[in-house]
Amino acid sequence: MQVSEDTNDDFLFIDDSGEDEILDESGGEIWKVLIVDDDPEIHSVTQLALSDLIVLGRRLEYIHAYSGRDACKLIEEHDDIVLVLLDVVMETDDAGLNVVKHIRETLERSDIRIVLRTGQPGYAPEESVIKDYDINDYKTKTELTRRKLVTTVYAAIRSYQQIATVTQNRIGLEKIIGAAAHLLELHSVHEYALGILIQLKLLCESKSSVFCARGQGIVDGVDDLSLYILGQDGLSSVLINQKLETLKNNEASERVASCYQQKQNFYSPTCLALYLASGSYKSVIYIELEQELTEIDQQLIEVFLTNIAIGYENVHLFQKLRNAAYKDWLTELPNRLEFVNLLDNFGQNNSDNSLVAGLIDINHFSDINDGLGQDLGNQLLSAVANRLKSLGEQCQFARVGADVFGVIGPSEKVNPENLTALFNQSFSAGEQHLPINVCIGLCSKEDAGSRGVNILNQINIALNLAKKNQLEHFVYYKKEMEEETLWRLGMIRQLRTDFAEQRLEVWYQPQLNLTSGKVIGAEALLRWRTSDGKFISPVVFIPLAEYSGLIIEIGDWVVNQACKQIKRLEEAGFDDVGISVNVSIPQFRRVDFVETVIEATKIHQVEPKKLELEVTENILMDDPQLVIDALTKVKAEGIRIALDDFGTGYSSLSYLQKLPLDRLKIDRSFVCDITKPGKSILADTIINLGKQMNLRVIAEGIEDEAQQEHLKSLGCHEVQGFYYAKPMPADEFLTYLRNHQ
Repeated sequence: MQVSEDTNDDFLFIDDSGEDEILDESGGEIWKVLIVDDDPEIHSVTQLALSDLIVLGRRLEYIHAYSGRDACKLIEEHDDIVLVLLDVVMETDDAGLNVVKHIRETLERSDIRIVLRTGQPGYAPEESVIKDYDINDYKTKTELTRRKLVTTVYAAIRSYQQIATVTQNRIGLEKIIGAAAHLLELHSVHEYALGILIQLKLLCESKSSVFCARGQGIVDGVDDLSLYILGQDGLSSVLINQKLETLKNNEASERVASCYQQKQNFYSPTCLALYLASGSYKSVIYIELEQELTEIDQQLIEVFLTNIAIGYENVHLFQKLRNAAYKDWLTELPNRLEFVNLLDNFGQNNSDNSLVAGLIDINHFSDINDGLGQDLGNQLLSAVANRLKSLGEQCQFARVGADVFGVIGPSEKVNPENLTALFNQSFSAGEQHLPINVCIGLCSKEDAGSRGVNILNQINIALNLAKKNQLEHFVYYKKEMEEETLWRLGMIRQLRTDFAEQRLEVWYQPQLNLTSGKVIGAEALLRWRTSDGKFISPVVFIPLAEYSGLIIEIGDWVVNQACKQIKRLEEAGFDDVGISVNVSIPQFRRVDFVETVIEATKIHQVEPKKLELEVTENILMDDPQLVIDALTKVKAEGIRIALDDFGTGYSSLSYLQKLPLDRLKIDRSFVCDITKPGKSILADTIINLGKQMNLRVIAEGIEDEAQQEHLKSLGCHEVQGFYYAKPMPADEFLTYLRNHQ
């Protein structure tokens, strides 16, 4: 016989006090239990039956719902409900089951424990429903004696706690795995320290925290064994790289020191001191807590520390590798690679247009290295690096090359005046006090590119121009300089191609005896005819050839062409006509220069005296002894020597006396106004000097008869110029000779 619900309710919680009750010690925290039933009396007797129950150290707090709809609403409002004592039949026959579905499916709350109660056994849910919806228990109200209710509630809450612990551990472990993956991406000790503090904040509620370790090898300039703050969270960034005492927290200092010495973690309700070590790398993390840690929190932190310890050692090793790759071993400044990275930041910094980047090149440093030794040279470089740092912390420095330093900073710091002033005083290196001077290339933010490599190239362009600047030792980069450089590179490339394709030609300008009018020789002049038939001026391409070093190959070719022309002239019956060839300083610097010139005369079987080498005063003064030694050897073979553009340079008469000269050449600048009153004194002086030194004197640039006659009156020996003939190809020169015999 089926019993009515009202009848069954009369048996609810019959007295079975003879059985032992399941009670725990009292605690301060609570478990929230939702009682859902449409009968108010059920609420009263349930709460009365469980009124003194303490489960796992916590008392119960009750929330009441009298329908399925109310129950769903209350569960949404209270996310800390742990247990629902739920009537099956309320406003509808399946109201209770709808509440279960709402909890599990809509709210996706798998942690809440559910105990179904019914006064009508015929309304019991299917077994599959109990399994699918994770229902803890199903009881008819007649079964629920006080003892059984207590047992059921205790088991349900115990189950909730186990689920919550597993969930908390799972979430904590997910955080640890995620933290470890994130920390593996950090490659500096400071980044790693901050990363650890941030990840720990996810595992425990912290007010503030610091990461401490010995600063030696991490903080620049530190060589003591004190503990330094390498990372902080919730405090001030000014603490970074400062000693722990700077924190001015005695408890923190004591806890950190004790943890470091005892090599074990310290836990208290208000703070933590965590020991992190791997290999020889040790550190301590100090955390001030918002609330006391649970046992699970402590376990997770222990797992976290174990998980990241090897990463702490790895980041030290990585930083050592990075220092080796990006740091100059001598000065401990950033090296060229790192300077490019700094220039990347410089180029992409849109917040400060006052920044300037520069390169500083020590002049003639190789002489110091060669003369005083590399050790003293290294000491000098270290001294320069230290003095550069006096510009202030706003500036960044690097050693970009052997004797080249990079600098980035605000324009009020990084400017020619300040940088030059750094080198006004001599530098101490060992027992030496060495005065040095520098060339400086600069680039302001507004003229800089966006990529570090490009900016370095821009500054280098300015530096190269500064080295060539006779008046000032610094140059600021301007955008048109790069255009000029690109043009120069394009021209050099074209010159190299056209030379290989034999588009260069040697033309000859006749030289005459001023008294007899007879052709005594010719100057070999280089001409460049491009593929489109146009000529490029020697004023343009000769400096490019010298700049690129191509002049050495071209110079050899011109000497050989001149020797071939001499041979042709001999074969045509012009035995007394010589050829003069211009020589540049890069040719003199070639080790076998003298030998190649002598070899050319032998290969083409010409008399050495018919070949003449012309040098200018500027070449002589570039490296006087090198030029004098080379010309002396050439002269010994019978090859003639002429000094071109005499009087336009800065050579001294003492060097002039040392040169094995045959001829002096008066520059056209002294000839153009020679017929004007008082304008012939320099030409007259050169002619007289040549006579006193038993040298032939030739004037170039003769354009009219008046100039010719005036030179003749001064006693000049030889002439060349447009008045007689313009430069001409080899065949035309041969024709010219035949017409002027």
